[in-house]
Amino acid sequence: MNPYEVLGLKPGASQDEIKKAYRSLIKQYHPDQYGDNPLKDLAEEKMREINSAYDELTKNGASSSQGYNNSSSSSNRTYEFNEIRNLIQQGNMGAAEAKLNTITNKNAEWNFLYGVVLTNKGWFDAGINHITTAVNMEPNNFEYRQTLNSLHQRTSSYSNNYYRTTGGNNQSTCDCCLQLWCLDSICECMGGDLIGCC
Repeated sequence: MNPYEVLGLKPGASQDEIKKAYRSLIKQYHPDQYGDNPLKDLAEEKMREINSAYDELTKNGASSSQGYNNSSSSSNRTYEFNEIRNLIQQGNMGAAEAKLNTITNKNAEWNFLYGVVLTNKGWFDAGINHITTAVNMEPNNFEYRQTLNSLHQRTSSYSNNYYRTTGGNNQSTCDCCLQLWCLDSICECMGGDLIGCC
């Protein structure tokens, strides 16, 4: 995959051109625009390609003076992260975590995926911390920001409703439901759906 082609750019494009193209494409292909339309799956796949291309051009050493250098290390890293995303979508968190633990370069993508795995395993604080790290490392990455915002919004909304109705006396029930809601948010951001009605 040539990241310049994915973003519709010529090799050697400047960082500003890369960011501008990225912002334009995420607006165009964001899956939320498609609702239940069958094109939503294609849009999600396109978003993964766009995010991967953007990551490669901004984080893996490509610059306007170097052009596109399809090094084996960056290609292998992209392939590894795609494999990990597939494992997460299949619900195989153990295998995804094992693969993540073999990667030494803990970049934004690594932190994001590790956060998704931890959140799916029920370790919400640690998971949200890793996703926050990914957002801090790559603040323009829409997928990372959307996932973090969705988790915070759902957590806040559920907690407020719960404490308003029960007074907060049954913490374990709240934790269980909150965890399910957070898992659903992560699944939706990764292209799946844990709770079909939400």
